[in-house]
Amino acid sequence: MPPTQRRVDLGIGLALSLLAAAVLWSARAFPAVPGQKVGAGFLPMLVGAGLLACGVALVWRALRPRLDGGAASEATGSARPAEHYGSAAVLVAVVAGYLLLAERLGFLIVAPLGLVAMLRAFRVGWLPSLGWAVGGTLLVHLAFYKLLRVPLPWGVLRPFY
Repeated sequence: MPPTQRRVDLGIGLALSLLAAAVLWSARAFPAVPGQKVGAGFLPMLVGAGLLACGVALVWRALRPRLDGGAASEATGSARPAEHYGSAAVLVAVVAGYLLLAERLGFLIVAPLGLVAMLRAFRVGWLPSLGWAVGGTLLVHLAFYKLLRVPLPWGVLRPFY
């Protein structure tokens, strides 16, 4: 990994870790919700833990060549920059599409389509992409609807509910 990339990973990793610490610290003071097993701080704590894991992973990746004594070899066959821009453009388009279409079409339609588009942009095969998209969408829907009691947009599926 080039030294510039290592510095960027280290900086972003440290920033994510600090953000995660702030989220975890503030979420622990959220009140309990009467009648529910989890309180209002459950989801922020979950997000904070994920941010912390990502931050630590980036810091580890940035420092690993130094910890190995510089023995880490450079990655070969990396994607060209244009390919990275295409994947990033798909990611931005999916987020924008979700914001524009979720209320009209519904979470259960827009989310799996967006996940398949993102996974395919990151070169995941068709079968795993479809499996993760459907499974992930159902898991998120159930978590929000049953566990957190926060309904996601139904869109055109509302009459069938």
